[in-house]
Amino acid sequence: MSSNALVSCFQLVSILGSALVVIKLYSSGLYRRYRIFFAYFIFRLPYLTFSWIRYHQGPGSRAYLDLFLYTEPVVMLFYILVVLELYRLVLERYEGLYTLGRWAMYLAIVVSVSISVLTLLPKITPSTPEPSKNLFREIAVERGVDLSLVLFILLIVLFLGRFPVPLSRNVIVHTGIYAVFFLSNTLALLLRTLFTVTIGPALNVTVVGVAAACSIVWWLLLSAQGEAVHAGMPHLGPGSEEHVLRQLDALNATLLKVSHQ
Repeated sequence: MSSNALVSCFQLVSILGSALVVIKLYSSGLYRRYRIFFAYFIFRLPYLTFSWIRYHQGPGSRAYLDLFLYTEPVVMLFYILVVLELYRLVLERYEGLYTLGRWAMYLAIVVSVSISVLTLLPKITPSTPEPSKNLFREIAVERGVDLSLVLFILLIVLFLGRFPVPLSRNVIVHTGIYAVFFLSNTLALLLRTLFTVTIGPALNVTVVGVAAACSIVWWLLLSAQGEAVHAGMPHLGPGSEEHVLRQLDALNATLLKVSHQ
């Protein structure tokens, strides 16, 4: 089977998986807790369908390029909001830490996007076609957003590994799957821009395949029962866990006092 056929097949799996995730989130009532994630998948369903149609018109066609240019800003906005929602779910007991992290994330996005745009400006010359200019600008913004979000996803994972905070099984599963989903997309973008490596057919198939697999795993593992089951990452003994949690509570209380002054 050719790489184009595999990409098309994985796109169909992603469409099916997205539809199943939307149905499951709605039927189980989880859409109330994961509202941004639910909204993203509602958007993702027609987006992937149109992408699949445009892909068959040719991956290098103007129609496919236009679809990317017009929809990618919406995709980037959803990425930011989904990470914020994930961050809130992990830190819902610690409003002070969440508020500090949210503003730090905004600042990191602004700085990262600014640096990314400045590094790509030399590639845009007066002779560069207008569609290419728009593509360069959008890729620069996306690269900056993705790099800053990668840092926050890694911070979330490190937080879960360091602090014995009891979380629902759904939140832990969602964090792990989204980390794989987002990091695979970011890696592909970095290979294409930062290291000036053209995405070959094999890498393209891998990225689309990972996205399809994540959709199916989300559908299989997220459940209403997963909200009732609380779990945590493996940690030290009970005494050490209580000490760490007391430190976390004290830090959160301090941040709340500062933010309310």
